[in-house]
Amino acid sequence: MGDVEGYHYVKINPVDIITSSFDSKAGTWDDDPQKILRAKKVANLIRPLLPKGDVLKGMEYGCGTGLLSFELANDIGSVCLADTSVGMLDVLQEKISATGISNFSAVLLDLTNTLGESSRQLDVIYSLMTLHHIADTAAILGQFFYHLRPGGKLLLADLDQEDGSFHPEGTTGIHNGFERGELTRAAKSAGFDAINFYDAFVIAKNNRNYPVFLFEATKVVQ
Repeated sequence: MGDVEGYHYVKINPVDIITSSFDSKAGTWDDDPQKILRAKKVANLIRPLLPKGDVLKGMEYGCGTGLLSFELANDIGSVCLADTSVGMLDVLQEKISATGISNFSAVLLDLTNTLGESSRQLDVIYSLMTLHHIADTAAILGQFFYHLRPGGKLLLADLDQEDGSFHPEGTTGIHNGFERGELTRAAKSAGFDAINFYDAFVIAKNNRNYPVFLFEATKVVQ
């Protein structure tokens, strides 16, 4: 297995860690054509916003099976695909091996508990429908800021604020989307600037429409 400058994939026996709720979904994750379409739409929005450079270094945090990163494979020089689900990473590693792609590295990494090992600063960090699953928004924004180089970009696609009906009743540990002004203030507090929002797509679910935005922020050059 490859590694991307300081980020290393280690296959861990699932019995040795707390099982992620996403592990059981990993095998059929890519069977949903809507997930594939969403990844394409977000990639099309991200592509023109990427920092300028010949060989960009990126991270997709909460990568799942890598649908978004595979859409951006030709746009970023090396990518660390990080997730906390062993099941998702196992499927991802199979896809990396099957395609022979050489600029991806699958990494078991939880930035809510550790800064992780990093021998470099990243040009871009991006995610798709991950942020609302992270309890402490301010803390994870601080982690992202730490891992980006000065001038690096943060590009996060996630739910606009909703009434809690998006997830099944009883779901815990999630945000009901984000109010854009509040997310802007949290990002500024973490040190980000040049903040923009773009309408990404709408999820039709439970006879409701749930808008999803793409959030863009830049690490201030010191």
